[in-house]
Amino acid sequence: MSLLAIACALFGIGLYGVLVRREIIAVLACVEVMLGGALVLLVGLGANVAHRAGALGALSVQGIALVIVVVAAAEAAVGLALLVAVARRRRTTRLDELTEVRG
Repeated sequence: MSLLAIACALFGIGLYGVLVRREIIAVLACVEVMLGGALVLLVGLGANVAHRAGALGALSVQGIALVIVVVAAAEAAVGLALLVAVARRRRTTRLDELTEVRG
């Protein structure tokens, strides 16, 4: 199976989960799966670039992959912090019940 198919499958599974799930934790997990799919594709393309362009091209792709990992970790931390704040205030984690936006 090609790397593109694996990355697209991961991204598609994550997108389906984001569109279908109603729990905030499940939506955050599906966003992480989507980021994982993008990371798999990027690392695979980086291996191809390293084979053709040499070490400099590989280092730039590895740097971008590292930035994606850092962004995914920061997104998870901020998302879980927001989840805890919403759960304490509203006593629910269902997206259907969180329809009102006010401070």
